[in-house]
Amino acid sequence: MNHSNASQVEPLKQIEMPVLLFASLKDAAGSDQIMVRLSYPSATPMTVQDFLAQCGQQYPAIAAWLPHVRVAVNCTYADAQQTLTPGDEIALLPPVSGGTL
Repeated sequence: MNHSNASQVEPLKQIEMPVLLFASLKDAAGSDQIMVRLSYPSATPMTVQDFLAQCGQQYPAIAAWLPHVRVAVNCTYADAQQTLTPGDEIALLPPVSGGTL
């Protein structure tokens, strides 16, 4: 039997990224910076959307805010499909209109 066509599991890339938190996110996390451990297939780029999902799993205290935050990557607002690379500076900014979640 030929096993050359057997699918292989893609290795996961793992990195830690510092994330800056502001205002109510900072209060909820108890710190102005957190470290998020990211795991993703090495051939597939990590997106902001993927990052937020893993961030919420690791930091439940801020998970309720994440669908409403603005994400800045390297001092520029990013959309959900923007890709991230090791060394990017990530900041999470909560809504500024007030209110509670």
